[in-house]
Amino acid sequence: MKSKELSVDLQDRIVSRHKSGEGYRKISAALKVPMSTVASIIREWKKFENTRTLPRAGRPSKLSDRVRRALVREVTKNPMVTLSELQRSSVERGEPSRRTTISAAIHQSGLYGTVARQKPLLSKRHMAARLEFAKRHSQIMRNKIFRSDETKIELFGVNARRHVWRKPGTTHHQANTIPTVKHGDGSIMLWGCFSAAGTGRLVRIKGKMTAAMYRDILDENLLQSALDLRLGCRFIFQQDNDPKHTAKISKEWLQDNSVNVLEWPSQSPDLNPIEHLWRDLKMAVHRRFPSNLMELERCCKEEWAKLAKDRCAKLVDSDSKRLEAVIAAKGASTKY
Repeated sequence: MKSKELSVDLQDRIVSRHKSGEGYRKISAALKVPMSTVASIIREWKKFENTRTLPRAGRPSKLSDRVRRALVREVTKNPMVTLSELQRSSVERGEPSRRTTISAAIHQSGLYGTVARQKPLLSKRHMAARLEFAKRHSQIMRNKIFRSDETKIELFGVNARRHVWRKPGTTHHQANTIPTVKHGDGSIMLWGCFSAAGTGRLVRIKGKMTAAMYRDILDENLLQSALDLRLGCRFIFQQDNDPKHTAKISKEWLQDNSVNVLEWPSQSPDLNPIEHLWRDLKMAVHRRFPSNLMELERCCKEEWAKLAKDRCAKLVDSDSKRLEAVIAAKGASTKY
């Protein structure tokens, strides 16, 4: 047993017993520690008067403090600057450095590279509308909202890069490979809806969706989904401001069927928790590795039906936090 594997308390007890006059053998028997470990602890204590692991000098940095501070200033000012650009800057300052050296210096300052999150571009008009919406709907009956959206799911898209743990020589094992297709991967478009009571119907959109197709989707699925989830006839329907959703024939269908539509601010996917359900669905589907578009559609519908009701309810409960975040951000993008 190495001395650094022992707890600090146990090391202190070994030293304390040694100071009181106990021999190595007696300390070893009393504390049930190998005698060689006892000797090592005491030898370290005699040399350093301390049993703690002491800091090591390490290799001196190749960057001067001046360049290090300049790098941190540059990264803080422009978080999207690349390592190549930082390397060019160090050359211009007369202190050329490797990318790894620059990266290590930035890490020591508590800054690390991550993938930038994509957010919709918001104009001042968008932010004002989002802020007004958040303030006006903070007390809305969330359980009565029936939410809808469209998404695209790719056949092999999410598997383009995936790390695997494998032993040498097992590169071609089936578990360590990802299937691909010769002429592109393919994808399907889906329309779905959900409420706090669970998921409604999921429909595949074949071809490019038009306003007429959207009206037919509503006609064949919306009211029946509300009936299946026992929402009654006084539910509030949420959709985004896609031109097909706001087209004349779509509005007429909603009015003819007495559907109360929630006014929705543009560029606001962070206000619709269905985005999280889409992510859950895609992760579940791609764990099954569907081999063609028909199988992909079948997997999507099966996994959509499996999404837990309590997951839907928790997402709906997050509405208040989403609205609060928009108000705090004065209409700007939020973490959601």
